Amino acid sequence: MAEHADKGNSDVVEDERQPRAKRQVDWGRVRDQAVGLLAGVVRWVGLIFALILVLHVIFVIGGANPDNGIVSFVRDWSDGLALGFTDLFEPEDEKLRVLVNFGIAAIFWLVVSSIVTRIIRRIGGTTV
Repeated sequence: MAEHADKGNSDVVEDERQPRAKRQVDWGRVRDQAVGLLAGVVRWVGLIFALILVLHVIFVIGGANPDNGIVSFVRDWSDGLALGFTDLFEPEDEKLRVLVNFGIAAIFWLVVSSIVTRIIRRIGGTTV
């Protein structure tokens, strides 16, 4: 019985001594995971940007307190994220102006992030 235990231990020692070169790395899988991660990050960033813009529209239309920390945070970020869309249309009504211009900016971020995600996946060789 002791001989059987010793034999089992020698197999473990032999396995540990195998050179690292014999361990294969599936670089295709690594590339696919990296491409998927990058595409996912781009997609999430676009969704978060669009969400901030939509929240700004909701806060303005709903008449949220502009001195509130959340409202001011969203307003500050949305001004930068709206790019050139902030004064694209200039209707008389402030709420309509915010709805149209910041709404278009939100759609812009969704479309751009979707296109960039597809480009990343195509260049990376994944078809998901």
